[in-house]
Amino acid sequence: MQTKAVLTTVEVSRILAAARAEATQHGWPVAIAIVDDGGHPLALERLDQSAPISAYIAVEKARTAALGRRESKAYEDMINGGRTAFLSAPVLSGTLEGGVPIVVDGQVVGAVGVSGVKAPEDAQIAKAGVAAAQA
Repeated sequence: MQTKAVLTTVEVSRILAAARAEATQHGWPVAIAIVDDGGHPLALERLDQSAPISAYIAVEKARTAALGRRESKAYEDMINGGRTAFLSAPVLSGTLEGGVPIVVDGQVVGAVGVSGVKAPEDAQIAKAGVAAAQA
């Protein structure tokens, strides 16, 4: 039987704080979601001035990254490259840049999803959160 790391409230708090700090530093009003490896929400924060829809999108980006075991941008790139069949993939509805998996010892243990600003900026915030998990 294999064992793997899991996210605890300590890591979730650290990830959320780092992502929030990155967003705040740049004045980016976003929603930040953290999910476990099954895509189940562990945390969600919608910063002041972010659009309400951002909260839904952030969760779906995180879920897509966790379940797909890769950045959500990979699906966006496939779709934009002509593999439009991914638009009908079950469960993967956050196929936009901004979802980043959290990998510990080669295993995906969760993901961070961010929505509210330009796609590369969403990803930058998510990656700041992921970096805090691996510190």
